[in-house]
Amino acid sequence: MTSRAPPISPEQTILQLIAKYSRDVIAQVRPDMTFSYISPSAERLFNRPTTQIIGHHIAEFVLEEDLTLIAQATHQVVSGKADDSVVTVRVIKGDGSLIWVEVASRLMDQTETGAPGNRAVIMRDVSERKALEDTLRTMALKDGLTGLANRRSFDETLLMEWKRTARARSQMSLLLADIDGFKTFNDAFGHQVGDDCLRSVANALVSVVQRPGDTVARYGGEELAIILPEADAQAATIVAERARQAVEDLQIRHAGSSGQVLTVSIGSATARASHGGSIGMPQALLSSADRALYSAKAEGRNCCRAAVSLVER
Repeated sequence: MTSRAPPISPEQTILQLIAKYSRDVIAQVRPDMTFSYISPSAERLFNRPTTQIIGHHIAEFVLEEDLTLIAQATHQVVSGKADDSVVTVRVIKGDGSLIWVEVASRLMDQTETGAPGNRAVIMRDVSERKALEDTLRTMALKDGLTGLANRRSFDETLLMEWKRTARARSQMSLLLADIDGFKTFNDAFGHQVGDDCLRSVANALVSVVQRPGDTVARYGGEELAIILPEADAQAATIVAERARQAVEDLQIRHAGSSGQVLTVSIGSATARASHGGSIGMPQALLSSADRALYSAKAEGRNCCRAAVSLVER
């Protein structure tokens, strides 16, 4: 006599339909981090048949540098520190492309020894949301007129680079550049031409920085800044002179200037973290560059002046 499979209840039928047609992927993960079940919708998310997922370790599908996030989330759940966890990681699809996936997990049961058992996992493609978030963040940190980093981005970057400098007991430099007689220029030609001038000067400064880590920012009004990580005083002086010359070479007519063309004055400052300290920094570096800029203005403009190098102890 052959045994018959128990009939499927209406509730089970509904659950099967949800698992099949839901945009979210429903899965069960064993304590060893392998999939014991994954819903058919995974074929759309992973671009792989479910037979290539079930029985495989989750690490096969998550970008290696994001596995730490998975490990931390898993620890939170299996240790009982949290009922559930949610992380966003990059998942490798069957064609090798990457998508951002939100992974939510919760402990389902325990093993016979009382150890944490299987986990219920729900995965959702959040690539569009992540792209929008990245776009909004970029917009929030970019100056709308020049396209440079804005003041907020400058402040964050300056602090971050100083912390990096302090950890490495290295040095960094900062340049502050101010357009000479810009108010007179604006009054003579109008704000639209003034805006075009600012964009041209910004592009000129960008053209003289050569390292990926260097940052050019609009500090405020007609004042621009260049952050030079790991640059000593000599390197900062070279970049400052190149920036000054690049602006003069634009040959933007400015009757209010002694040379009849638009120019900038630049102050540079350098700080070294000899013992990894950070007290008073990076504000002291910024103040030092500002004083050097004031000296350049006072000494005739269209020149570069360097402050005495600071040593943070």
